Amino acid sequence: MLEPLAAFGNFLPIRIRFGDGEISRLPEILKDEGVQSTVVIIDRAVCEHPGIVAALNACPGTITTWIKEPGEPTTDDVEASAAVLADVKADSLIAIGGGSAIDTAKAARLVYGSGIPYSEWTAGKATYTESPVMFVTIPTTSGTGSEVSGGIVVTDSATHRKTGIAHHTVRAKYALVDPELTYGLPPAPTMYAGVDAIAQAIAAVAVTARSPIGNGIAFESIRYGMEALPTAITNGSDPGARSRMAACSLLGGMCMNIADCGSEHSIAQAIGGKYGLPHGLTIGLVMAETMDIDRAGEPELFERIADAMGAPEDGTKDGSRAVQAAKALLKEIDFPTLRSTGVKEEDLPELAEAAMQDYFITVAPHAWSADDVLRCYQAAWAIETR
Repeated sequence: MLEPLAAFGNFLPIRIRFGDGEISRLPEILKDEGVQSTVVIIDRAVCEHPGIVAALNACPGTITTWIKEPGEPTTDDVEASAAVLADVKADSLIAIGGGSAIDTAKAARLVYGSGIPYSEWTAGKATYTESPVMFVTIPTTSGTGSEVSGGIVVTDSATHRKTGIAHHTVRAKYALVDPELTYGLPPAPTMYAGVDAIAQAIAAVAVTARSPIGNGIAFESIRYGMEALPTAITNGSDPGARSRMAACSLLGGMCMNIADCGSEHSIAQAIGGKYGLPHGLTIGLVMAETMDIDRAGEPELFERIADAMGAPEDGTKDGSRAVQAAKALLKEIDFPTLRSTGVKEEDLPELAEAAMQDYFITVAPHAWSADDVLRCYQAAWAIETR
């Protein structure tokens, strides 16, 4: 007799346009929305991109630009960009760039629309309401899926710890996913972002908040990422690879919303908060090691993940095929190791303590202990070469 499916819900009201050249739709969207004053939060790396400049020049109303400098988003970034929104009394916001720029924009919109400092949101002292600011996201990387997610992760400028919040009201109204905008992304950030996208999709399948809708999207995201990432790294202008990675990221962001991130995010974010390393890099540093511990909680699901990753059958039936597929991918793309990034072995207990305080580890398929986290870090730190 088959067991009944667990109850689940789904709510993802975002108008998505995917395909080469989709950024050209931006002026029409702003015109249809009747906006008068728009703030653009944009990554420094793409602020002179010809396609982006052309689209912004054609937009109606006044356009004010706030440039996001390289690095993970911080509370200082949020408050500074929120002040710009207030100064010009913006009725629309466009985020253009990677997850850092998009998360900064989400948080700035929240602060501007509510008049409440970001620190009070992360402390759970504020109530979410619909923002009056129309919001458009345009990703120029293929990783976080932040263009469709309701999550925000920002590093506290004072404590250097990453803090996250999530609510459907912080999502964009429109997401324009244009793979052509990712062609100029260098190999390293392409690698980091791509691994992050694949890891998010894997987590969505395995976490306790999983659902059939999220799993269906996640398996396709995993398949796209595994087949396209190596080519996207070595040939950044390959249309097929870039298109598939953009879809991998988009779908990864969707299934993360429907389900959740997992242990890999808690364990990685502790590293990123202390060392200021790029988010996608920290995910890849511990990806295989977290999977190896998590698979004990749901071996059958990890077998299905292994199938989506293209791992051959080996008769183990314990989910270890998925771990081996992750290790093979990281080796193929020559992903950095934990020790090569400058993480110190003596800091591992402190990192383990921080990871255990993060929400995502609580929804992992395995009931993690502090010893498990430390063991995971130690296994990652022991790797000298991929």
